[in-house]
Amino acid sequence: MPDSGLFSRLRGLTCAVAIAIALPGCISTDFLAPRTTIDERAYTAVYPYFAEFCAVSEFGKKRGFGVELDSGGPGGHAVFYLNGVCRVQAAGYPELTLCSDPPDHMDGRGVGISVNEHYRNANWVATEGRDFFYAGDIAPGEAVTRASYARTQEKAKAMGILDGIVFHQKTLADKPAGMSERDYMYEVSIATDYGINLARDRYCARVPLDRGRMSTMIQYLNALNERYRSGREEFHWNVLRDNCAYLAHNALASVGFWPVWSTERPLLVAAFGFPVPKNEFVNLMRRTNDMDIADPDALYDDDPARTTLLEQGRLLTQPGALAEARPAMRPNEVYNTNLRLIFYDDPTFGHYQSRFERIFHEPRYTDLASNLTYFSTLYANILARPHEQGSSPAHTAFDRIYYDTIGREKVTVDATLARLRGAAGQGS
Repeated sequence: MPDSGLFSRLRGLTCAVAIAIALPGCISTDFLAPRTTIDERAYTAVYPYFAEFCAVSEFGKKRGFGVELDSGGPGGHAVFYLNGVCRVQAAGYPELTLCSDPPDHMDGRGVGISVNEHYRNANWVATEGRDFFYAGDIAPGEAVTRASYARTQEKAKAMGILDGIVFHQKTLADKPAGMSERDYMYEVSIATDYGINLARDRYCARVPLDRGRMSTMIQYLNALNERYRSGREEFHWNVLRDNCAYLAHNALASVGFWPVWSTERPLLVAAFGFPVPKNEFVNLMRRTNDMDIADPDALYDDDPARTTLLEQGRLLTQPGALAEARPAMRPNEVYNTNLRLIFYDDPTFGHYQSRFERIFHEPRYTDLASNLTYFSTLYANILARPHEQGSSPAHTAFDRIYYDTIGREKVTVDATLARLRGAAGQGS
């Protein structure tokens, strides 16, 4: 294992460089997934509130375009987008709230969240607007040029993405003479904290939420930053104990998706298990699409699944959890676009690559109508069989809620499918 002092000396990097150094068993791939795009208007008409975890690749900046930066390494970076969430504009610091827009006006209305080791007084920053978070100020089909690269930075400054943020002095030590601190901060943040697809491939897994669970997630995220906002504590990114993927994982844990990844574990313990961006993408897609919900005993034995069903009346594997894959923008004068993003997996017996390929091979993972049809059939099959009897009073109570939930979800998904088909028919 590398000396932990190495990580403390890394400058201007995100999650991935240190991951690539630290992991003995990594599988590297270029952008192999087919480009997939979700119809945002149709999707948000059904699911106005959703969380989207994205594993994003390394980046490679060409010489001669602003400050020269290291690539970030093949471990990539992780970002988190929340639809239906807005920044508190008067805060002068990253703070979130539910958007006041009505649910049927949530298309692209949200914030993108990024963790960066640059920050001293925050764990994360937030960029408002889905389009700007991913594409910067660049129109579909437009090239990444010196002009569009500079224009994106200027818009980010006007939006105040880094208002209230203080960088560590070790990061500012590389600022070129004659460049203002503010300009430097936005220069080294582009394509990592905003304008992600200017330089990086991305693989995103989205999870539908309701307004209540999104509110819970906002409370978690605001509390996380509050520790550093006053300056009493400083944020120190750590590849093993508090990297970029921890934030999204634990935000999802705050609403019951899976156990928390503790950021307080001893270094040697953390080295044998910590979130890695591309692995987390696959894990989330499997959690939300592939749990054996036809087996109530298996759900009962899964602590988060059991608790979520008993307390919230919902299943973790659910309709509407889709994947999207987008390559870095081309043509591109500023960044190289032959990029890597690794799995942390056993190179001989690992399963992440095959699971990843399955996600982009089966339409139910990427297409909303196919996804809903799959769940409608699954629910029908569950309801058609004899209902099992629990082995204890607690298990019996769980089974009753389980079958009630399946029945309710069947009605909901069929109604949603009918609406989608009706809208498609009107569109034609």
